[in-house]
Amino acid sequence: MYVERPPTADLAGRLACVWHQVSEADATQLVVPDACVDLIWGPEGLFVAGPDTGPMPTPMTSGDTFVGIRFRPGAVGAFFGVPLQELRDQRVRLSDLPPLSDERVGIFDLPPLSDERVEVFDLPSPRDERVGVADLPSLSDERLGVPDLPSLSDQPARVSDFPPVHDQPDFSSLHSSLHGQRVRVPDLPSPRGAEAGARGRLDAMLTAVRDRLARGVPADPAGAAIAGALRTGRTVGEVAWDLGFSERQLHRRSLAAFGYAPKILQRVVRFQRALTLARAGVPLAEVAVTAGYADQAHLSHDVKRLSGVSMRHLVSPAG
Repeated sequence: MYVERPPTADLAGRLACVWHQVSEADATQLVVPDACVDLIWGPEGLFVAGPDTGPMPTPMTSGDTFVGIRFRPGAVGAFFGVPLQELRDQRVRLSDLPPLSDERVGIFDLPPLSDERVEVFDLPSPRDERVGVADLPSLSDERLGVPDLPSLSDQPARVSDFPPVHDQPDFSSLHSSLHGQRVRVPDLPSPRGAEAGARGRLDAMLTAVRDRLARGVPADPAGAAIAGALRTGRTVGEVAWDLGFSERQLHRRSLAAFGYAPKILQRVVRFQRALTLARAGVPLAEVAVTAGYADQAHLSHDVKRLSGVSMRHLVSPAG
């Protein structure tokens, strides 16, 4: 089960969505390039999924739960403290990323995860039994703890047991305790409980992201324009001219904002546009023309190179 929600209004300029996924069987999930960067809390803890240039098959075990925050293409900026090209085609534990200068940046201290049951309380009662972003507590001025996560002690965790939230939260303090622990759906009291556990983790992540962005992590204001222009199929030279850059400037800004050179970025965003059209039922010949490919063969070749499978596989229910 995969559920995706829009971000809150104050984060919509930087985030594409928030999401969570619960694996219903042992399977391999195919992740394809989308020019985005995700901060993910999975069974092994927190990690960053960098911008991809090819297919990333991801093994998942039945019951594994993943919660993610997806940054818009070009909107990450220096959030993770390293050049984006260093994260390209990588899955990097957050604990392995360097601190940002002298500033403590990241998620506040949390107790380690365990295999104990996650407590569920004070949940809304949605009609479809799903908890969405709109149902989450206010994140404006209040710092949120994570009451759903137990400690490793013999007694259930209480909100009062958690360490205080500091004005400058720190990613690094929670990584060693998270690494190696697995949280699965069978550990939760019900499907609704799985939603609650995901909600608690998402609360913590959103609070940390909001705190970090509030301290000033600018993104290239031209990022959206660069991606939009390249998505139309115009050449790199034409896009540079249209935006008032030299090709060297465009290359440098594209690497900084996306982790890709302009040619690769163009291939990725054009592929995503084609995938959106194909999933909407547009015939592939028309998809090729609309998305800026030379012909349908060009579309098929690019799709196979970026995803490892055919477009028909990607748009099928199993894909």
